[in-house]
Amino acid sequence: MTRDTTSMLEKTALLLGAFTPGSALSLNQLSERTGLAKSTVHRLILDLHELGWVARVGQRYELGMAIFELGESVPVKHRLRAAALPFMQDLYAVTQETVHLAVRDGHDIVYAEKLHGHASLPLPSRTGGRAPLNCTAVGKALLAHETPAMLDDLLTRPLRRWTPRSIVDPAQLLRELESIRRTGVAVEREEATLGGACVAAPVLVGGQTVAALSVSVPIERFRPERLGPAVRTAALGLSRTLDTSKGA
Repeated sequence: MTRDTTSMLEKTALLLGAFTPGSALSLNQLSERTGLAKSTVHRLILDLHELGWVARVGQRYELGMAIFELGESVPVKHRLRAAALPFMQDLYAVTQETVHLAVRDGHDIVYAEKLHGHASLPLPSRTGGRAPLNCTAVGKALLAHETPAMLDDLLTRPLRRWTPRSIVDPAQLLRELESIRRTGVAVEREEATLGGACVAAPVLVGGQTVAALSVSVPIERFRPERLGPAVRTAALGLSRTLDTSKGA
C-alpha cells in the first residue's frame, strides 16, 4: 500500500469518526473536528456521498445507510448478539432494569447491545459507544481474566476518570479484579455515572473473556446481593452457549 493511499484512508477514517449519533454536520464543522482542510473535506465527502456512506441533509451531512449496513455485518453484531439476546431478555424480565452486553477493544469497552430499563437515570452508554475499562462494571469484568501483559500495558498509563468515584489507582483496581476472579461478579458504584450503579459478570469461552453482561440501576435501588446471582447465571449460560457453538 502506498503512502498516498494510506494517508487517504486515514483522512477518510478521521472524517467518518467525526460524526456522533444523530449528528448532521456542515463542511466547516467537519473541517474543525478533523483538522483537515475544507477542500479536502469537500472532496472526500463527495466520494463518501457517492458510495452511500454519508447522506446530505440540506447543507449538512450525516452517516448514510451504507455505514449502517456495514455495521450490521460485523461478526460481533451477529454471532455474539444473537447468542446473548435471549439471556439479556431474561435478565431484563427479572430486573426490569437496563441490561448491557459489552466487549473489549484496546483499553475501552464497546457496548455491543443494550436493552433499556424503565429508570429515568441518564446513562452514557449506547450501542456502539465506548467507555474506559476502569470506569465500568463491564470493563472490570472484561479485565479480570486478562493477561498480565495486557494489565501492565493498561496500568502503565494514567487511568481515566469519568466521575469523582472512578477508580484511578492501579492498586485499588487490581484488588477489585482479584475480587471479581473470586466471586465472578464486578460491581460499580457511581464510577461511570453519578447516581448510577451496575453489576456485571464476564462471559468466558475456553478460559478467555469474550464479553461481559451487566445490569445498571439507580444507586437507590442498587442491591448487588440480588442482582449479582442473576447476572452471573446469565453470563454462565451465555458462556456455555458460545462454547457449544464454537465446538460445533
